[in-house]
Amino acid sequence: MLNIYGLTRKQLEDYFESIGEKKFKAQQVFEWLYQKKESDFDKFSNIKKDVIEKLKNDFTNNKIKIIRKQSSTDTYKYLFELEDKNYIEAVVMVHNYGNSICVSSQVGCNMGCAFCESGRLKKVRNLETYEIVEQILLIEEDLNIRLSSVVVMGIGEPFDNYDNIINFLYIINDAKGLAIGSRHITVSTSGLVPKILEFANIPLQINLAVSLHAPYDELRSKLMPVNKAYNIDTLMNAIKEYYSKTNRRVTIEYVMLKGVNDSESDAIKLAKLLKGMNVYVNLIPYNETNHIEFKKSNKDNILKFGKILQDNNITVTIRKEYGGQIDAACGQLRSKEVE
Repeated sequence: MLNIYGLTRKQLEDYFESIGEKKFKAQQVFEWLYQKKESDFDKFSNIKKDVIEKLKNDFTNNKIKIIRKQSSTDTYKYLFELEDKNYIEAVVMVHNYGNSICVSSQVGCNMGCAFCESGRLKKVRNLETYEIVEQILLIEEDLNIRLSSVVVMGIGEPFDNYDNIINFLYIINDAKGLAIGSRHITVSTSGLVPKILEFANIPLQINLAVSLHAPYDELRSKLMPVNKAYNIDTLMNAIKEYYSKTNRRVTIEYVMLKGVNDSESDAIKLAKLLKGMNVYVNLIPYNETNHIEFKKSNKDNILKFGKILQDNNITVTIRKEYGGQIDAACGQLRSKEVE
């Protein structure tokens, strides 16, 4: 049985038309689910009882479960149990300008990035659309807050779960859904080139971030096995094509690994690689874990690296560190308790 939280408004419209009902009922259902935050079909007071019975027969409204919540000064990490007893995590970051969530898209991950804790468990399965949507709904309810921005950068490679991610984006962006502005939504990929090109044709103004982490193929292939399938030249061409179709600037994610990819020479190579492209680089201080040997670049190295890029007319930001005390920082999420 389908979960009601996994359907876009268009899919619900098609459903109502298929049972001989007016498609505007989909908007009413969306308003109950996402505006009024009501999951009990029997309380949808402006929908006829016979239609309610059809909804109850055709859809479930079961939700994933919060198993544990950890918190630090400005960060909350949630462990969720899915109906099949698999586990995922999501992280909320509290800012003075709003609250953002980093959601997971898969149980485990097959990308195998050498520096990432999340990939220590290989992919078990993709998350269904409703399991991604409900990460937001349950956390909003638990913290009694509105989440105003979303990044799909948790456990998993989003573009390896493409169809469910696209449905998720439509639901959270829908004005009658969670109404999160498209410019406040970012999807991150390790570089699945065919999906980047497909994503360029989606009629939503969603932000795209690409994890690069090295300026040349030999090093990137060691850090990110995906580079063996889609090397840097192929990836850069895809980003250029994406920009030509969407006119949206792409974020280049670059994790700073001490003595690995943080030298002045690496910065010069990166500047040369990105010259003339409408991108900006997000330098990410590495978040160390107990299981992986990489170390964080020191602050001076990160600043020097960024200065070289800026001197070459490339916009640079340095990501603020959130959640390191509770293993909730970038690259530290795990889909189950593995030691």
